Amino acid sequence: MAIQNQETTTSAQLTKQRYLAARRSSKAVSFSAELPPDVGAALRERCVCAVKYSANPLPEIRASIVEMIEKMGIRDWEEMEELIYCYIVLNSSDIRHFIQDAFLSL
Repeated sequence: MAIQNQETTTSAQLTKQRYLAARRSSKAVSFSAELPPDVGAALRERCVCAVKYSANPLPEIRASIVEMIEKMGIRDWEEMEELIYCYIVLNSSDIRHFIQDAFLSL
């Protein structure tokens, strides 16, 4: 009985290790981006997601936000909330503070 439990534990550990290794490698680089399904029609119909690497994300995120506001004609708070939501959902949690700083600097 002890041998069977030991084999099961070893198998479970290997499965977990493989899962974590696959997850790490899949999170390392992503070349796809997609708007969340609950984004409103105004943004969904007129936006295209693009993946970009940046060594200095704050000014680039800010410039991107300003461009989106101008091109989309965003004038009210609801549309701005949608835009903020899109930036948060589409980007890694590692850069959320840059997104926050960029929006607050407008």
